[in-house]
Amino acid sequence: MSPTSEKRRTLIRGASLLGGPPTDVLIEGESVAAAGPGLTAEGAETIDAGGLVLLPGLVDLHTHLREPGREDSETVLTGTRAAAAGGYTAVHAMANTFPVADTAGVVEQVWRLGRESGYCDVQPVGAVTVGLEGKQLAELGAMHDSAAGVVVFSDDGRCVDDAVIMRRALEYVKAFDGVIAQHAQEPRLTEGAQMNEGAVSAELGLAGWPAAAEESIIARDVLLAAHVGSRVHVCHLSTAGSVDLIRWAKSKGWQVTAEVTPHHLLLTDDLVRSYDPVYKVNPPLRTEADVRALREALADGTIDCVATDHAPHPHEDKDCEWPAAAMGMIGLETALSVVQHTMVDTGLLDWAGLADRMSARPAAIGRLGGQGRPVAPGEPANLTLYDPAHRAVVDPSGFASRSRNSPYRGLELPGRVTHTFLRGRATVRDGVPT
Repeated sequence: MSPTSEKRRTLIRGASLLGGPPTDVLIEGESVAAAGPGLTAEGAETIDAGGLVLLPGLVDLHTHLREPGREDSETVLTGTRAAAAGGYTAVHAMANTFPVADTAGVVEQVWRLGRESGYCDVQPVGAVTVGLEGKQLAELGAMHDSAAGVVVFSDDGRCVDDAVIMRRALEYVKAFDGVIAQHAQEPRLTEGAQMNEGAVSAELGLAGWPAAAEESIIARDVLLAAHVGSRVHVCHLSTAGSVDLIRWAKSKGWQVTAEVTPHHLLLTDDLVRSYDPVYKVNPPLRTEADVRALREALADGTIDCVATDHAPHPHEDKDCEWPAAAMGMIGLETALSVVQHTMVDTGLLDWAGLADRMSARPAAIGRLGGQGRPVAPGEPANLTLYDPAHRAVVDPSGFASRSRNSPYRGLELPGRVTHTFLRGRATVRDGVPT
């Protein structure tokens, strides 16, 4: 932050705070100085925000930034530019890099690259096991005690399928209130799987990925978390049965949280009939009934938050035949639009509810004290201005991300982020990262 940052003053005029009546917000330095109608601030930069919704900066619990090792897909710089363009002020960078983020040295490297990028806060996620191999616990304590202060650990991309290893990880992180974020996928039930197991997979002749492969791991892990008295977070929930298990675990008072991706709130396995590898993702796109259950669970709070699982890939890893294609979709720059389309425009969430699921709750799960805060005097000025009335056809060629594997190409979606502020500094102006 520059030495003059304390003198920076911005007046946001006439924004709808969380969808409420128009109000003004004055930013001074890194904080919100005042909020209310009729504010004045001589010499401040003024933004006419009439018709815009003002939200706290979004927080993503599940982002693949690919650096170090796969900079052909994404870098911390390009990924955080994409995050800012999507309204995010903080992201959690997953551990499946090359080398794997399983030591204090690697997580500190990612953390420092995030600080240098300046577009949003980057909180590294540490690996649970060495090399993501599921055999030996990684340096969980050392990563937590590092400058990066790692709190969330995950082997995402792979499941911690050994129950003994999972129990030990839960026991270890309990000492510092850490959380194990599980990629729920029983590997023996998904070997060679290509898509959701069901009517469409049978019709297409593609190896099916049963819902039970996800649900069986969730059932085991919520029981382990209850036994240990530790925190478990379930990544990218995708089935109605998984929703039932999370709802049951929460009814017991266990320390269980869960996320859903934008693509699992909107897309179904019917799209695989096109054999377009852009729709190949882990976990796979499921049925319309699963989509309905996920939306309802996000609305009633059973699912805590939306996480993008932003998974960039270079062109050659996606522009190939379906069986050989990499799994994953990008999502940082479209997440807010998809959630507006599936949850707000359908009446399942209001704007305050959206802010809770996309900012406050993910910040709380990841223990990010300066993020996900209310837009109020004295709070950090991590803010997003959003135009919900805007509509446009998605064109990934204009994205800030280095990759283009968006499943929404050619789809008309609502909304546009006009401005993003990270501690009072505009990282996006008029829809363009600065």
